[in-house]
Amino acid sequence: MKHISALLLFAVLLFETSCYRIRKSAGGGQIKDIPPRTINTADIAMPPGYKIEMVAQGFTFPTAAALDDKSNLYVIEAGYSYGEVWGEPKLIRVNKDGSKTTIATGTKNGPWSGITFHNGNFYVAEGGEMEGGKILRISPDGKMTPLISDLPSVGDHHTNGPVIKDGYIYFGQGTATNSAIVGPDNAEFGWLKRKKDFHDVPCKDITLIGTNYESDNVLTDDPNDKVSTGAYLPFGTASNAGQVIKGKVPCNGSIMRIPLEGGKPELVAWGFRNPFGLAFGQNGKLYVTENGYDERGSRPVWGTADVLWEIEEGKWYGWPDWSAGDLLTKGSANNPEEYKVPGKDYPKPLLQKYPNDPPRPVAILGVHASSNGIDFSKNDKFGHVGEAFIAEFGDMAPKVGKVLAPVGFKVIRVNTRTGVIQDFAVNNTKKNGPASWHGGGGLERPVSVKFSADGNELYVVDFGIMKMTERGPMPQMNTGVVWKITRQ
Repeated sequence: MKHISALLLFAVLLFETSCYRIRKSAGGGQIKDIPPRTINTADIAMPPGYKIEMVAQGFTFPTAAALDDKSNLYVIEAGYSYGEVWGEPKLIRVNKDGSKTTIATGTKNGPWSGITFHNGNFYVAEGGEMEGGKILRISPDGKMTPLISDLPSVGDHHTNGPVIKDGYIYFGQGTATNSAIVGPDNAEFGWLKRKKDFHDVPCKDITLIGTNYESDNVLTDDPNDKVSTGAYLPFGTASNAGQVIKGKVPCNGSIMRIPLEGGKPELVAWGFRNPFGLAFGQNGKLYVTENGYDERGSRPVWGTADVLWEIEEGKWYGWPDWSAGDLLTKGSANNPEEYKVPGKDYPKPLLQKYPNDPPRPVAILGVHASSNGIDFSKNDKFGHVGEAFIAEFGDMAPKVGKVLAPVGFKVIRVNTRTGVIQDFAVNNTKKNGPASWHGGGGLERPVSVKFSADGNELYVVDFGIMKMTERGPMPQMNTGVVWKITRQ
């Protein structure tokens, strides 16, 4: 019987894999036409007793919100979006009548990806696509002061956060690449041709196995020119077995902190791909959302979910050879082929030894959901005290890999004690997806969430419409929205 069951399981897996390979991708951004942004709160399903309303609209690439000590609402516009669309990053006050006032304007070094308010000032994470990442302090009258600069942030992922606790500013720093190998996909992102020698920097010394990947040389016009690239090395530089890559701080794929007045960065934890959302829970612990690998580039990885981590200081969390506490070459406990690209082999391991066995995540979120901003409920009136609320931007298929239906495009809540995940705000449709996918007036791409100081209101920043094509993203200006959720 065991032999028959094994054969049956193999046949089912073979059938499912074949179907997956044949079917076309159907991501939430894969729309034919770009509709105008409309607003209809009836198109958003809320739990009984909760109400959602539109606060302000017409933003270009909004990414986060903060409230000052007088409960005034502020929103940052990124000034940059995937798809190599540039603008001016801005700090904007949303007035009581819904009008907007620009408080500060940055330079061409976005995206501004996160904001917090503390003791009379705003603190902003500047993604640093052109000049490297920064943490900025911005006064209410718009004066900007860099507290740290030159973070390794000109690649795929950026400087994120920040959050403040006990006199320190905590922030995340994403990786330069998808899975530690600089390749043609990074030229598609735009940065490889600008920063030809840029690559991931580890936080501590690592030893390489010597795995290399061959690809077209996208830095020349010769279609027959090939290069071999190793991990943590510039494009076209091969690695050797036993090669030691020296670590340093600041570094990629990390959470770091600096004193409130600025200064030398300290390492908190590392081994992340893109630690995007940071928030402290009621237990005083730091929680971080991490975006999983994509199926792209020289070293594609398939089927890895976003995760929610509770951070242990000093720990390494697994990137680039693990995902959600699982070794990529061994898969998960339920499926040994979890991370094997259909029709291809497993991603090859890169590191000769690991700093530690990675922790297990608090919760495993959606594959390609782009689980981003996070905040915690702290008021019984709103409910779900102690639970994490997370904005899911939604998939960017087909550039991140194939999906058979839209993933994300909603706000979820997570019980950090049990890992149970439930939808909180999601479009009121038979199939999940953004408003532009369904032709409605609901949520598009939630990118961050923020509770008011009293915890009675939850603000949701909605990035706006982003069409996805085989050539890449097509983000739409002036389609961003801020929503407010209250309990009646």
